[in-house]
Amino acid sequence: MSHGYSDGKTINPSSNPSFNEMIDARLSRRTLLKGVASWAFAGSLPLALAGCATGGLKRAGTLGFKSVSLSKADTVRVPDGYTATVLLSWGDPIGHPGHASGSPAFKQDASNTADEQALQTGMHHDGIHYFSLPYGSENSTSALLALNNEYTDDGLLHPGGFADWSTEKVRKSQHAHGVTVVEVRAQSAQGTQGGRWEVVRPSRYARRITARTPMTIAGPAAGAAQMKTSADANGTECLGTLNNCAHGYTPWGTYLTCEENWDAYFANSGTLTADHRRNGITPKGRGYRWHEFDERFDAGKHPNEPNRFGWVVEIDPYDPQSKPVKRTALGRFSHEGAWPSVGRDGRVTIYMGDDRQFEYIYKFVSRDAWNPNDRNADRTNGSLLDHGTLYAAKFNEDGSGAWIDLTFGKNGLNAAAGFADQADVLIRTRVAADTAGATRMDRPEWIAVHPGTKEVYCTLTNNVRRGAEKVPATNASNPRANNTFGHIIRWREEGSDPAALSFKWDIFVLAGDPNNANPAKRGNIKGDAFGSPDGLWFDDGGILWIQTDVSTSAMHKGDYENMGNNQMLAADIQTGEIRRFLTGPSGSEVTGVVTSPDGRTMFVNIQHPGETSSERSDPNNPKAVSSWPDGASGGRPRSSTIVIRKNDGGVIGT
Repeated sequence: MSHGYSDGKTINPSSNPSFNEMIDARLSRRTLLKGVASWAFAGSLPLALAGCATGGLKRAGTLGFKSVSLSKADTVRVPDGYTATVLLSWGDPIGHPGHASGSPAFKQDASNTADEQALQTGMHHDGIHYFSLPYGSENSTSALLALNNEYTDDGLLHPGGFADWSTEKVRKSQHAHGVTVVEVRAQSAQGTQGGRWEVVRPSRYARRITARTPMTIAGPAAGAAQMKTSADANGTECLGTLNNCAHGYTPWGTYLTCEENWDAYFANSGTLTADHRRNGITPKGRGYRWHEFDERFDAGKHPNEPNRFGWVVEIDPYDPQSKPVKRTALGRFSHEGAWPSVGRDGRVTIYMGDDRQFEYIYKFVSRDAWNPNDRNADRTNGSLLDHGTLYAAKFNEDGSGAWIDLTFGKNGLNAAAGFADQADVLIRTRVAADTAGATRMDRPEWIAVHPGTKEVYCTLTNNVRRGAEKVPATNASNPRANNTFGHIIRWREEGSDPAALSFKWDIFVLAGDPNNANPAKRGNIKGDAFGSPDGLWFDDGGILWIQTDVSTSAMHKGDYENMGNNQMLAADIQTGEIRRFLTGPSGSEVTGVVTSPDGRTMFVNIQHPGETSSERSDPNNPKAVSSWPDGASGGRPRSSTIVIRKNDGGVIGT
């Protein structure tokens, strides 16, 4: 989700070659590639990625459902033979054990207080993960769900919206951000045979982590001068996490929540520093107005406070008393997510995208190996996520690629380039990637690792500003100029080793509308049309699930006039076929997907139903765009987690 950037502002001033320049140069010499379709499926790499092995998969994943059509309806639509039900909506009680009723009920007029919101499900659901209960089991009927609450629409959050703005309204907005952890279970003893799901209330696991929750700062940047503030002279304690977009998880059972457009919450009443400008902070901020009643969000008065955001945060859902930890070794930028892959030597790789136009793809490789027999050792002091190497990706024009080491003293990251030490490199990760010569990408978002082959897929949502950056024009075989529809890139690490320093890459699919008047915008999809791919996830059968995030300012107009609402699709990567599985309500984004271990229950997040083109609702007409999920009886649309099951109890998607 790239919220708050409808002006299309580009903040990367470097002259590094863009991804599209690389493709132009590569394809200008590949005369055998005459059409868009051949670019994705011709097996143009030395290692033909389309011919994936199925080893390591729990089951063979083949598409066995009939596609749903495009839709503008204000509802969730799934294929025949499936049922979707709402499980958890913004404002629902989480079942906190410290509250007599398991936390206060949602009030449809949005009159819940800030303190009540702190005990309720947060707003604008995004990334989500399933943690079986008990820990270490493969239980498909009892689990913890951890889900991100990315941002707020204050027109829906408060009666009167921004009118009579106050400390109470700021705190309610802060309490609606962050992460929600709830316990869920199948209602029937035959949960895998068709039982409905429910939230357990109360539950000792129920927890909200918000923009006001105390957190530890760990890793190389902990204690650095740039991390110290008047409230934290040591630079090791931070208050809160925010704009939590996509997510990740660790092999030892913790949740990774990722701070994306954190800069939007800051204003600057003083002088913008170079780092503030590089990261998008503006004098007046981007509309949240927190700085008016919470001074730490005025970067002019507290210039180091922004340095404490833009990180990956580790949370232990199994221990509600544990303190979240910001893992600075993984770098600071607009983190879309953090997806793991374990190598043969046991070291853990975390793949990450920086969701901004012309930013970079990264990976972190741990110094030490994961010990699957000692969970506590892996999470104490973040021994794995605090020690390792951060890399940025360089995609070469011949289909090869390299990971550039972002370690102080290497690849130009030295005092002459303005870096003081490794903490400085990590706090200014974007500048480090600029300096090291990584490839500028078209908004890298979710990343998915194939469970069998370890091939890596990444959504590049779109980049409508590429022409404004004076990038050379492309041809019909490479329709990247004014990239309104986006694409999905994939790569295989050398030796299929996540820690490798080189890889081979190609394009899995160019999104588009096959009926677009411009041939360069028709894409090469083998199946159902889509644009602006965002969410991405592999199930245990190797089916690739693709979710879209067409902004409400673009939806149903221009290139997207005939594309309907946002959707979720399933891809067979063996054949390249893509089928539409779900369409979302009006004004919503479809984001976040996971299944139970047996693959028979799917959890999907529907974010910001009813969002207007300005991304701020009219508090006097909250249901102007959508009334989902509560319908006529509801007072406003609400982001929700839905449960999808096959009516015959079978595996989802097959």
